[in-house]
Amino acid sequence: MEVRVIRENKKQFLDLLLLADEQESMIDRYLDQGELFALYDGDLKSICVVTVGDRATGEIKSLATHERYQRHGYGSCLVKYILDYYKGRCETMIVGTGDIPWIIRFYESCGFTYSHRVKDFFTDNYDHPVFDGEVRLKDMIYLKKAL
Repeated sequence: MEVRVIRENKKQFLDLLLLADEQESMIDRYLDQGELFALYDGDLKSICVVTVGDRATGEIKSLATHERYQRHGYGSCLVKYILDYYKGRCETMIVGTGDIPWIIRFYESCGFTYSHRVKDFFTDNYDHPVFDGEVRLKDMIYLKKAL
């Protein structure tokens, strides 16, 4: 496996980014300012965008794995790489996600713990209802991990 930091032509990964954040205008808010990491194992498996708002805190904005490779450990490997990459650069890594139990369990298995909830984030910031399967997303759940 190899992780590459993508510095140019980040939009070429838009199809995969849309698995994690389904509204392109939201991705556009952070894609240029963030670092894009791509995990390859032969071909592209997973990507992730990380922003650093202040020196103390990094934020995972989008983590996506091609559907056919999900549940094969690629997302976990990429998160581990990112946590190691930012150790010494940031004190804390945070991630925001919908209130979906299996996604929250995934981040908890990577060492994240509950931080806080932003009420109505998805209803206030997206131009359409956002669903994960049958579940309509309303609140953003933030998790954090000390680095």
